[in-house]
Amino acid sequence: MKKIFAAVLSLCCLAGVASAANIADDFRAHYRATSDLSAYNKDINALIGVADFHTGKGTSFPGFDIGATVSAIKPSSNNNITSDDYLYTGFITAETKIPVLDLGVVVRGTDMNGFKSLGGGLKYNFGLLDTIHVSLGGFYDRGSTDWYTTDHYSLSAVASMNVLFLTPYVGIGYDYGELETKDILPSRSTSDGDVRYTAGVNVKPFPFVYMFAAYTKTSSSHALQGGLGLNF
Repeated sequence: MKKIFAAVLSLCCLAGVASAANIADDFRAHYRATSDLSAYNKDINALIGVADFHTGKGTSFPGFDIGATVSAIKPSSNNNITSDDYLYTGFITAETKIPVLDLGVVVRGTDMNGFKSLGGGLKYNFGLLDTIHVSLGGFYDRGSTDWYTTDHYSLSAVASMNVLFLTPYVGIGYDYGELETKDILPSRSTSDGDVRYTAGVNVKPFPFVYMFAAYTKTSSSHALQGGLGLNF
């Protein structure tokens, strides 16, 4: 099992190593008036949205969940701006619980591979039959490169089940993003949404330490995700 997680994480990282240019430079080099900005926007939305969850179980007050993830998106066939095999970036996330409201609060951000983003959201968690955990969440992220800005909104639902030291999970989400070019001609904007479906698994090799790997499918692309973190 550890070898599987190592392989997925390596694949995500290698996607970035194989890139000829970062996200911003690649966009500038291939953006044209005839480019399918909508398809590109959907891929960027998915790149952010896959970081919404890695389990259906939330934190408990005064606990914290702090982790790092790497996401790699295979561009859709209509995305004629991205030239690399994968769009990739990493996120640092932190989650804790607001006891009075019984809500989890999440903060996340990235400054990697020419892409910057800062955002967060709220989660509501509940259990079923003592073994199944469900999480509902909503998020907002403000992202940018040197050549465009994006406002990303997402809604997600995920369910996970404890099986020995493994926690498999499945989830569904909806990503909506508003992307606007800057300092580049022709100036354009687009607003697009898409549904994503995710299946993944967590493993806890040590107390308070977890690792996870996941696969996500959208209507026009797919994504690989891996990460690790501390939960206490």
